[in-house]
Amino acid sequence: YQYLSRYKRKKDLDRFLFIPERTEGTEEECLKLLLEFCGRHNPSWTELSNFTHFLNFQLSKCEKSVFCSSAAGEDFQGF
Repeated sequence: YQYLSRYKRKKDLDRFLFIPERTEGTEEECLKLLLEFCGRHNPSWTELSNFTHFLNFQLSKCEKSVFCSSAAGEDFQGF
């Protein structure tokens, strides 16, 4: 939710780091955002679950990648 809400508001994601203990938004706002970005019209709970698991996996890998670090971001902005 934290990434998607910032992306929708066109905030800079290069310097953002997910913090699990930080609670943002409501459950309703989160569900609306997931439905918007899921890419399916009227998705099932399974499709939403798969979407969130895949997105979480990709974002976790991205945060740990040397290519997406703040040091690399200076040279490869938006990468």
